[in-house]
Amino acid sequence: MKRIVLVALFLVALAGCGFGEGATRGDVTLTVTRDFGGEVLHEGAEEETATEGDTVMRLLQDRYEVNTRYGGGFVQEIDGIGGGRADGRRVDWFYYVNGIEAPVGAAERRLSAGERVWWDHHNWEAAQRIPAVVGSFPEPFATGLEGKRFPVRLVCAGADRSCDEVTTRLLEAGVKAVPRAVLEQSPGEEVLRVLVGRWAEVRRDAVARRLERGPAATGVFARPTGTGDALVLLDGDGKPVRTLRAGSGLVAATTVEGQAPTWIVTGTDDVGVAAAAAALTEERLEQQFAVAVEAGRDVPLPVTGTVTGP
Repeated sequence: MKRIVLVALFLVALAGCGFGEGATRGDVTLTVTRDFGGEVLHEGAEEETATEGDTVMRLLQDRYEVNTRYGGGFVQEIDGIGGGRADGRRVDWFYYVNGIEAPVGAAERRLSAGERVWWDHHNWEAAQRIPAVVGSFPEPFATGLEGKRFPVRLVCAGADRSCDEVTTRLLEAGVKAVPRAVLEQSPGEEVLRVLVGRWAEVRRDAVARRLERGPAATGVFARPTGTGDALVLLDGDGKPVRTLRAGSGLVAATTVEGQAPTWIVTGTDDVGVAAAAAALTEERLEQQFAVAVEAGRDVPLPVTGTVTGP
């Protein structure tokens, strides 16, 4: 079981200080890691109280020693681990809310009930932006962002059985309905799409096909080949480390400017797609930027040498 640090915030709605009219309670969690989720900064959990005015910055400062920059709006250092350079590489702190990279500074982003906040300190030379990650599943499907749920569209590219499994996983995660859409349909600004199928089929989608350009284009440290029969796994510098072939799968998320994330559940063949669909669980995706599956074993991405069982 992967280690995770959570700050559970029990949000009690009082007159004038709850999360919206009629709200009762909700949990906000905080995870702080380094090296693409590879190392947890602390272990353990604490209980605190938050109000409607709390920000991501205040949540972090309640638990950690934080140094800021740019007038206090951005994080420079958490518990002595700072941005700048490490081993000759540019590193910094980045944060995600419900698996989506935040577009504003932590001092501006206000909390909503049910949100999962994740800070990670990592090298960003290979990918200046990692716009979406899978490690907060079942978010953003369960509660969306800022109290607003996203409509979900499932795109099945010739993988009906795997699509059925993904549908089941999403319904179990709290999604009310999972209508299916065609591959060529426009993503839409506020629609969460989940593409399921062999890479040879999924790559027909313009957003998904960007994975072939590497992490600089998508923030995903895996590069499927254009023929669809192999997945090239990359390290944090964006360099090829391993190539997976028959029976291999991938679960990743990305987005383009102005759109909600597109999740991609794919593989080199039908066996690989089924393996990726089976990985769509909170336990297996927890604290992962993206996950490849090789012979039933999970390979966290970017590759750091750690391989785990299902």
